[in-house]
Amino acid sequence: MPAWFPLLTDGECLCLVADAGTVGVNWGRVANDLPSPAAVVQLLKQHGIAQVKLYDTEPAVLRALAGSGIKVVVALPNEQLAAAARRPSYALAWVRRNVAAYYPATQIQGIAVGNEVFATAANVTAQLVPAMTNVHAALARLNMDKAVKVSSPVALSALANSYPPSAGVFREELAQSVMKPMLDFLARTGSDLMVNCYPFFAYADNAGVISLDYALFRPNAGELDSGSGLKYYSLLDAQLDAVFAAVGKLGSYNGVHVVVSETGWPSKGDAKEVGAGAANAAAYNGNLVRRVLSRNAGTPRRPDADVDVYLFALFNENQKPGPTSERNYGVFYPNQQKVYDVEFVLGGGSVGGKGNGGLGWQDNGGGSAVPAGGGGVVRAAATPGEAWCVANAMAGEARLHAALDYACGPGGADCKGIQPGAACFEPNTMVAHASYAFNDYYQRKGRSIGTCDFAGAAYVVNQAPKISNAEKGLSSV
Repeated sequence: MPAWFPLLTDGECLCLVADAGTVGVNWGRVANDLPSPAAVVQLLKQHGIAQVKLYDTEPAVLRALAGSGIKVVVALPNEQLAAAARRPSYALAWVRRNVAAYYPATQIQGIAVGNEVFATAANVTAQLVPAMTNVHAALARLNMDKAVKVSSPVALSALANSYPPSAGVFREELAQSVMKPMLDFLARTGSDLMVNCYPFFAYADNAGVISLDYALFRPNAGELDSGSGLKYYSLLDAQLDAVFAAVGKLGSYNGVHVVVSETGWPSKGDAKEVGAGAANAAAYNGNLVRRVLSRNAGTPRRPDADVDVYLFALFNENQKPGPTSERNYGVFYPNQQKVYDVEFVLGGGSVGGKGNGGLGWQDNGGGSAVPAGGGGVVRAAATPGEAWCVANAMAGEARLHAALDYACGPGGADCKGIQPGAACFEPNTMVAHASYAFNDYYQRKGRSIGTCDFAGAAYVVNQAPKISNAEKGLSSV
């Protein structure tokens, strides 16, 4: 897990951060107009996508991924769960044919046994953990169990309650009979708990109650969990902490790493699908990717968690049934053009970090603040029109304060407007003052790529932020 380690360098205390979480994509193929597997692998490499999750073990796809260096999670479909649970020989043959035959040329790192079984294949719920156990035993017999882990993506509908997050609890019929044995298995085998989280669904069903900004990782007033006293600025955080709370009620499983195996936002939807649209999809996925790669993926309940994420999905899939949104979750069109702009990697950066409040970035001399330690910045295409830089409340007051000190000091931002008695001093909050300073710095640097990051303490918005009196100080040049 990420942690802050104080290091003394020339008498100064610097802070370094451990590895960030990772971002991959779900490669679904419920369509009749997709590129060839070989072309898709080139697309993945072109955009720095180093991890994919599949929904089957299609030989042409696994062969195309061979030698690519891309890490892969394959799937044993729900339809084969019962056979894998009943017959260890079936599980062994399946692993030999669909995993061992391609490994290690194809870097298979995980097997998803079923997908959202409780929601989509309830008739085999009782067979889920036995199937996982037999698949793991097959891997062990082939000496692959250390390299290839076994899990099963769980939908949020497995929770009987998710609000407030501290009240999260699994459904009574699943808690002791399935979830506890699954968590015991994951802890014993060093495997991840896979969770599919879609803030879009919660927002679309409750748009009159849930703030869109809260759903899209944008500045918002936050939601207080009266049960825990924790404040939430992100719907995804709230969903994840509901899962963590539910897990905690079954025992001590702090060592089980959590992977968001599916999350995304549709770029198009039916009239009743409130919030669906390309701008919101770009905001959700872009802000999520930036957050994960900026080492800021922890939740209020688990602030040090390095959560890995798989976006749903790689392509729009024209043969998926259901509402319009189901066919419009893709980051790419089948012609390999982007539906909207989002990047999956950090760009190259300089090493350094002194004089910046210890947050791990430096001014590279060209007006672009880049994370130190060779991390670089999240790449983004230049956005025409207006843009502002605002504080990321989820970074916490300590990191915002350090970033504010840097922006108003070595960074050269004009912070006179937020001094006591000045026009933009009110509201006197860290988020408002930091937003003012970050935006001044960003505009002075010509809105260059990377100048609104501050190691995850800030991000760009394309609609004028509303921060009471301070908003008049947030101009877009």
